[in-house]
Amino acid sequence: MNRRSFLGLLGLLMAAPLRSWAQQWESLAPEDRELLAPFADRWSTLPPERRERLLRGAERWRRMSPAERARAEQRLAQWRQLPPERRERIRQRFRRLRDAPPEERERIRRRYRWFRSLPPERRRELRERWERLTPEQREELRQRRRSR
Repeated sequence: MNRRSFLGLLGLLMAAPLRSWAQQWESLAPEDRELLAPFADRWSTLPPERRERLLRGAERWRRMSPAERARAEQRLAQWRQLPPERRERIRQRFRRLRDAPPEERERIRRRYRWFRSLPPERRRELRERWERLTPEQREELRQRRRSR
């Protein structure tokens, strides 16, 4: 290996997050291997970013109380019961929210808190009204709300 290649490789290695070195399956902590066991057979083929997210998720899981874990398991079961098209729509909305400017995210959160504060019957009425709107009417309503 010539000096230029070595320096290039060294630069890449130094730029890599330190945790990625610990991402070999065998080097994971036993509690991480236990939680992530469903990924064991394909761990080495997962992209480093995916492995990092999984490790962060395992860490969050360990910090949860038993009640928080039960709630998380319940929500995961609900998620799995959703039709694939519905899950994809939810993922798209999440990505749009994640990529929105901070002011827009805050505006959306305020509207969500307002909606959740309404009595269940009123929320149901608003949902039904929304579902009766055409896509064009929905977009027009969104535009009016954004311009406020």
